[in-house]
Amino acid sequence: MAFYPLQIAGLVLGFLGMVGTLATTLLPQWRVSAFVGSNIIVFERIWEGLWMNCVRQARVRLQCKFYGSMLALPPVLETARALMCVAVALSLIALLIGICGMKQIQCTGSNKRAKVYLLGTSGALFILTGIFILIPVCWTANIIIRDFYNPAVHVGQKRELGVALFLGWASVAVLFIGGGLLCGFWCCNRKKQKFRGPAPRHSVPHPDKPRNTTMLSKTSYI
Repeated sequence: MAFYPLQIAGLVLGFLGMVGTLATTLLPQWRVSAFVGSNIIVFERIWEGLWMNCVRQARVRLQCKFYGSMLALPPVLETARALMCVAVALSLIALLIGICGMKQIQCTGSNKRAKVYLLGTSGALFILTGIFILIPVCWTANIIIRDFYNPAVHVGQKRELGVALFLGWASVAVLFIGGGLLCGFWCCNRKKQKFRGPAPRHSVPHPDKPRNTTMLSKTSYI
Protein backbone atom coordinates (compact mmCIF):
# COMPACT_ATOMS: atom_id res chain seq x y z
CA MET A 1 0.00 0.00 0.00
CA ALA A 2 1.60 3.21 -1.18
CA PHE A 3 1.80 6.50 0.74
CA TYR A 4 2.24 4.61 4.00
CA PRO A 5 3.75 7.59 5.93
CA LEU A 6 0.58 9.60 5.30
CA GLN A 7 -1.63 7.21 7.21
CA ILE A 8 0.86 6.96 10.08
CA ALA A 9 1.12 10.74 10.42
CA GLY A 10 -2.65 11.15 10.09
CA LEU A 11 -3.43 8.62 12.80
CA VAL A 12 -0.79 10.03 15.17
CA LEU A 13 -2.20 13.55 14.74
CA GLY A 14 -5.71 12.16 15.15
CA PHE A 15 -4.72 10.53 18.43
CA LEU A 16 -3.17 13.79 19.67
CA GLY A 17 -6.32 15.63 18.63
CA MET A 18 -8.47 13.14 20.55
CA VAL A 19 -6.38 13.66 23.69
CA GLY A 20 -6.63 17.43 23.26
CA THR A 21 -10.39 17.17 22.79
CA LEU A 22 -10.79 15.19 25.99
CA ALA A 23 -8.57 17.62 27.91
CA THR A 24 -10.49 20.61 26.56
CA THR A 25 -13.76 19.04 27.66
CA LEU A 26 -12.60 18.28 31.21
CA LEU A 27 -10.47 21.33 32.05
CA PRO A 28 -12.21 24.05 34.10
CA GLN A 29 -10.23 26.93 32.55
CA TRP A 30 -12.74 27.96 29.90
CA ARG A 31 -13.45 31.30 31.59
CA VAL A 32 -10.98 32.77 34.06
CA SER A 33 -11.23 35.85 36.24
CA ALA A 34 -10.06 39.09 34.63
CA PHE A 35 -7.82 41.51 36.49
CA VAL A 36 -8.97 44.84 35.15
CA GLY A 37 -8.15 47.17 38.03
CA SER A 38 -4.78 48.63 38.96
CA ASN A 39 -4.50 46.59 42.16
CA ILE A 40 -1.63 44.12 41.81
CA ILE A 41 -2.65 42.15 44.91
CA VAL A 42 -5.03 39.37 43.88
CA PHE A 43 -6.91 37.56 46.62
CA GLU A 44 -9.08 35.31 44.48
CA ARG A 45 -8.87 33.47 41.18
CA ILE A 46 -11.98 32.04 39.54
CA TRP A 47 -12.08 29.34 36.89
CA GLU A 48 -15.27 28.33 35.10
CA GLY A 49 -15.53 25.21 32.95
CA LEU A 50 -18.16 23.00 31.40
CA TRP A 51 -18.59 20.77 34.42
CA MET A 52 -17.30 22.72 37.43
CA ASN A 53 -16.08 26.05 38.71
CA CYS A 54 -12.99 26.48 40.86
CA VAL A 55 -11.94 29.19 43.30
CA ARG A 56 -8.44 29.72 44.61
CA GLN A 57 -8.00 32.26 47.36
CA ALA A 58 -4.82 33.57 48.94
CA ARG A 59 -3.09 30.92 51.10
CA VAL A 60 -5.96 28.52 50.42
CA ARG A 61 -5.74 25.52 48.17
CA LEU A 62 -7.84 25.22 45.05
CA GLN A 63 -11.50 24.39 45.70
CA CYS A 64 -13.69 23.05 42.88
CA LYS A 65 -17.40 22.35 42.82
CA PHE A 66 -19.47 20.58 40.18
CA TYR A 67 -22.57 22.34 38.92
CA GLY A 68 -25.52 21.20 40.98
CA SER A 69 -28.39 21.34 38.50
CA MET A 70 -28.32 20.75 34.77
CA LEU A 71 -31.60 22.61 34.25
CA ALA A 72 -30.22 25.76 35.88
CA LEU A 73 -27.31 26.02 33.45
CA PRO A 74 -27.37 28.64 30.69
CA PRO A 75 -28.18 27.36 27.19
CA VAL A 76 -24.68 28.22 25.96
CA LEU A 77 -23.11 25.93 28.53
CA GLU A 78 -25.54 23.09 27.84
CA THR A 79 -24.89 23.32 24.09
CA ALA A 80 -21.13 23.41 24.62
CA ARG A 81 -21.35 20.33 26.83
CA ALA A 82 -23.33 18.39 24.24
CA LEU A 83 -21.07 19.36 21.33
CA MET A 84 -17.88 18.52 23.20
CA CYS A 85 -19.24 15.13 24.27
CA VAL A 86 -20.15 14.38 20.66
CA ALA A 87 -16.66 15.50 19.60
CA VAL A 88 -14.98 13.14 22.08
CA ALA A 89 -17.11 10.22 20.86
CA LEU A 90 -16.46 11.04 17.19
CA SER A 91 -12.70 11.29 17.71
CA LEU A 92 -12.64 7.91 19.44
CA ILE A 93 -14.70 6.29 16.65
CA ALA A 94 -12.48 7.89 14.00
CA LEU A 95 -9.34 6.57 15.69
CA LEU A 96 -10.72 3.03 15.93
CA ILE A 97 -11.80 3.07 12.28
CA GLY A 98 -8.39 4.35 11.25
CA ILE A 99 -6.64 1.61 13.23
CA CYS A 100 -8.79 -1.01 11.49
CA GLY A 101 -7.67 0.42 8.16
CA MET A 102 -3.97 0.03 8.94
CA LYS A 103 -1.89 -2.26 6.77
CA GLN A 104 -0.83 -4.50 9.64
CA ILE A 105 -4.35 -4.96 11.08
CA GLN A 106 -6.28 -7.89 9.64
CA CYS A 107 -9.82 -6.67 10.38
CA THR A 108 -10.74 -6.61 6.71
CA GLY A 109 -8.45 -9.40 5.63
CA SER A 110 -6.27 -8.60 2.64
CA ASN A 111 -8.81 -6.29 0.98
CA LYS A 112 -6.70 -3.20 0.30
CA ARG A 113 -9.60 -1.25 -1.15
CA ALA A 114 -11.63 -1.62 2.04
CA LYS A 115 -8.66 -0.46 4.12
CA VAL A 116 -8.30 2.66 1.97
CA TYR A 117 -12.00 3.51 2.43
CA LEU A 118 -11.71 2.98 6.19
CA LEU A 119 -8.82 5.43 6.38
CA GLY A 120 -10.73 7.96 4.30
CA THR A 121 -13.74 7.62 6.60
CA SER A 122 -11.48 8.10 9.60
CA GLY A 123 -10.08 11.31 8.12
CA ALA A 124 -13.54 12.70 7.40
CA LEU A 125 -14.62 11.96 10.99
CA PHE A 126 -11.53 13.71 12.37
CA ILE A 127 -12.39 16.81 10.35
CA LEU A 128 -16.01 16.62 11.54
CA THR A 129 -14.73 16.36 15.12
CA GLY A 130 -12.75 19.57 14.64
CA ILE A 131 -15.90 21.35 13.45
CA PHE A 132 -17.82 20.17 16.53
CA ILE A 133 -15.04 21.53 18.76
CA LEU A 134 -14.74 24.81 16.90
CA ILE A 135 -18.38 25.78 17.43
CA PRO A 136 -18.50 25.86 21.28
CA VAL A 137 -14.94 27.18 21.64
CA CYS A 138 -15.47 30.13 19.29
CA TRP A 139 -18.95 30.76 20.71
CA THR A 140 -17.63 30.93 24.27
CA ALA A 141 -14.71 33.14 23.25
CA ASN A 142 -17.08 35.53 21.49
CA ILE A 143 -19.25 35.85 24.61
CA ILE A 144 -16.21 36.46 26.83
CA ILE A 145 -14.80 39.18 24.58
CA ARG A 146 -18.22 40.83 24.16
CA ASP A 147 -18.81 40.98 27.92
CA PHE A 148 -15.26 42.16 28.60
CA TYR A 149 -15.69 45.27 26.48
CA ASN A 150 -19.27 45.86 27.57
CA PRO A 151 -19.33 48.78 30.05
CA ALA A 152 -22.64 47.60 31.46
CA VAL A 153 -21.01 44.45 32.87
CA HIS A 154 -19.52 44.85 36.34
CA VAL A 155 -15.76 44.52 36.66
CA GLY A 156 -16.12 41.54 38.98
CA GLN A 157 -18.18 39.69 36.34
CA LYS A 158 -15.72 40.16 33.50
CA ARG A 159 -13.81 37.09 32.37
CA GLU A 160 -10.86 36.34 30.11
CA LEU A 161 -10.04 33.52 27.72
CA GLY A 162 -8.88 30.44 29.56
CA VAL A 163 -6.27 27.82 28.73
CA ALA A 164 -8.95 25.31 27.67
CA LEU A 165 -10.04 27.54 24.77
CA PHE A 166 -6.51 27.79 23.38
CA LEU A 167 -6.09 24.04 23.80
CA GLY A 168 -9.35 23.58 21.91
CA TRP A 169 -8.11 25.70 19.00
CA ALA A 170 -4.85 23.75 18.91
CA SER A 171 -6.78 20.47 18.93
CA VAL A 172 -8.91 21.67 16.02
CA ALA A 173 -5.79 22.48 13.98
CA VAL A 174 -4.25 19.08 14.74
CA LEU A 175 -7.48 17.26 13.85
CA PHE A 176 -7.83 19.17 10.58
CA ILE A 177 -4.26 18.35 9.58
CA GLY A 178 -4.57 14.68 10.56
CA GLY A 179 -7.93 14.31 8.84
CA GLY A 180 -6.60 16.07 5.76
CA LEU A 181 -3.65 13.66 5.55
CA LEU A 182 -5.95 10.63 5.77
CA CYS A 183 -8.32 12.06 3.17
CA GLY A 184 -5.33 12.83 0.95
CA PHE A 185 -4.18 9.24 1.37
CA TRP A 186 -7.62 8.07 0.25
CA CYS A 187 -7.62 10.40 -2.78
CA CYS A 188 -4.11 9.35 -3.86
CA ASN A 189 -4.97 5.67 -3.71
CA ARG A 190 -8.25 6.25 -5.54
CA LYS A 191 -6.48 8.05 -8.38
CA LYS A 192 -3.87 5.34 -8.50
CA GLN A 193 -6.55 2.67 -8.88
CA LYS A 194 -8.39 4.74 -11.50
CA PHE A 195 -5.36 5.29 -13.74
CA ARG A 196 -4.22 1.73 -13.37
CA GLY A 197 -5.40 -0.27 -16.38
CA PRO A 198 -7.63 -3.32 -16.05
CA ALA A 199 -5.90 -6.56 -15.27
CA PRO A 200 -4.98 -8.55 -18.38
CA ARG A 201 -7.16 -11.55 -18.93
CA HIS A 202 -5.43 -14.88 -19.28
CA SER A 203 -6.32 -16.28 -22.70
CA VAL A 204 -7.13 -19.93 -22.87
CA PRO A 205 -5.48 -21.61 -25.84
CA HIS A 206 -8.06 -22.96 -28.27
CA PRO A 207 -7.38 -26.23 -30.06
CA ASP A 208 -6.62 -25.88 -33.71
CA LYS A 209 -9.53 -26.65 -35.99
CA PRO A 210 -8.99 -29.72 -38.16
CA ARG A 211 -8.25 -28.84 -41.71
CA ASN A 212 -10.60 -29.87 -44.46
CA THR A 213 -8.66 -32.82 -45.82
CA THR A 214 -11.27 -33.66 -48.43
CA MET A 215 -10.82 -30.35 -50.24
CA LEU A 216 -7.07 -30.78 -50.19
CA SER A 217 -7.36 -34.27 -51.63
CA LYS A 218 -9.64 -33.04 -54.42
CA THR A 219 -7.33 -30.24 -55.42
CA SER A 220 -4.34 -32.52 -55.40
CA TYR A 221 -6.21 -35.07 -57.52
CA ILE A 222 -7.05 -32.41 -60.12
